[in-house]
Parts: sequence; C-alpha cells; structure tokens
Amino acid sequence: MNKSINTFKELAEVCQENNKQIYEVTQKYEAELADITEKDIRQIVKKSLDAMKESIKNGLQCKEMSISGMCGDDCDRLQKKYQTEGAIFGKTFEKITTYALATIEENLRMGKIAACPTAGSCAIVPSVLIGVSEDFNISEEDQINALITAGTIGRIISTKVALAGAVAGCQAECGVASAMAAGALTQMRGGSISQILNAVALAMKNLLGLTCDPVCGLVEIPCVKRNPFLAIHSVTASELALAGVESKIPLDEVIDALEQTGKLMSPLLKESSQAGLATTKTALKLKQTLFK
Repeated sequence: MNKSINTFKELAEVCQENNKQIYEVTQKYEAELADITEKDIRQIVKKSLDAMKESIKNGLQCKEMSISGMCGDDCDRLQKKYQTEGAIFGKTFEKITTYALATIEENLRMGKIAACPTAGSCAIVPSVLIGVSEDFNISEEDQINALITAGTIGRIISTKVALAGAVAGCQAECGVASAMAAGALTQMRGGSISQILNAVALAMKNLLGLTCDPVCGLVEIPCVKRNPFLAIHSVTASELALAGVESKIPLDEVIDALEQTGKLMSPLLKESSQAGLATTKTALKLKQTLFK
C-alpha cells in the first residue's frame, strides 16, 4: 500500500480487496509511511490508550475546580447520584457518562489527556471505548484495534474539514469525536465494515450544524456536558448500525455536507464567543465577573 486513503469509499474498497479490517489496513499504511513496524504503531496507540485510562482514573478522584471556577465537580455529583440511585440504562451507561465527565474535567485542570480528535472533545472516544471494554471484557488488543479505527475515521474526515471549532463549529470537534466513537464501538462489537461506516454516518449526520459558542471563551460551558451527551449519541448510532439500519446518505456525502455546513455557518458561531450561548444575559454576567 503506497497511497493515502482519503475517502470512506476507498477505505471500504481496500478492506474488501485485501480481506482486511480497517485497523489492519491502517496500521500497515502508517508503518510503511513512518518506516517502522506495525508493532511499533500499536505501541504508539497503546500509549494513547494508557493516557486515556489515566485521565479517567485521575478525573474520577478529583473535585478541583477549573481556574474560572465554573466547572470541575460535575463528575463527583454524578458519581454520588449513581451510588444512591442507578442510571435508568444500567451500569455501562453510568461508566460512559462518568468517564466522559472525568476526562473532560481533567482537561479543564490542565491534566494529561489524549486529544481525540481535539482537547474539547477528548472524553467521547475514551469513555465509550473503555467503559464498554470493562463491562464486556474486551481485550487490550481489541481496544487498540478500535482506537486505530477511530483514528482512521478522524483522519479521513480531516482531509475535507479541519477538526476545529473555529473552522466548522463543534460539529467538527464533538461531532466528529462521536462519529469516531460510533465506528470504534461497532468494530469492538463485531460489526462489519459496512456497519462500522454506517454507524459513523448515522452519528455524524445527526450532529450537522452543531455550533461552537463557548461561554467566556473557555472550553467549559457547554463543552463539558456536551462530551457525555455525545458519547451516548455514539452508542445509539452503533446500536442502529448493528441492527442493520443504514444511512440513506453515503458517508462521504455526509462529510461533504459537514464541510458545506461549516462554510455556511456564521463566524459568530465558530469559537468566537460572539453569539449563541456565549452572549446570553447570564453568560455576559459571568464574563464580566470573570474578567473584571
């Protein structure tokens, strides 16, 4: 393999022609590109996986607020709630939502996280991948496979759309992270290439238009709560895809729509904090207090 795969159609064709999974195609390509072994690639990915697990562990144990004082103790609140009253959807739901808050709050505290694909969306893939793996006894090898697949999904999308809120809104950050998590989870659960790509499409197309309007210009409100919400969103996409539900719009066309939506979105809603939630009365009062 000597050329980059830049569309999901190309990815599916290469996987089919070589009878390989997405992660197998990717690790071979990346190894050839970097002139290292596939084992080396897997070790690099394992470091990211370990960092994700460390972020979750640290976040679950900490209640330190962010410098702004606006966020930092929501994970603790959620854990206490689950200690006395379990979640409607069960233990795995509890893990995903608490792990997501734990990770994103570590980001607020300037702790170590793995940007996946960005710092503001860093909790979505880890919470889904690790939460499900723990409850369904998924091996570390399979977790690495899933993370490689998630990375491939993000890379292909990034060939058309910069994964930055300032360029295309939060659809390009938390939206893409949710799509990455949906694909990774579907693979971990034994989904076919078609089901994996349909999970990505289902997750992505239902988040088109998601704006980036951070209060006070900080990656806190609404970013913190958005991570657990969109982690669960990715699980829904995976469930649908594994049931045989297909996106009527092909995945590459969904990414075209993502690109177009980003271009049409007002600059005021792309990380500038000049519209949306950032300019509500309460948000402006918070800004005045914080930056006086």
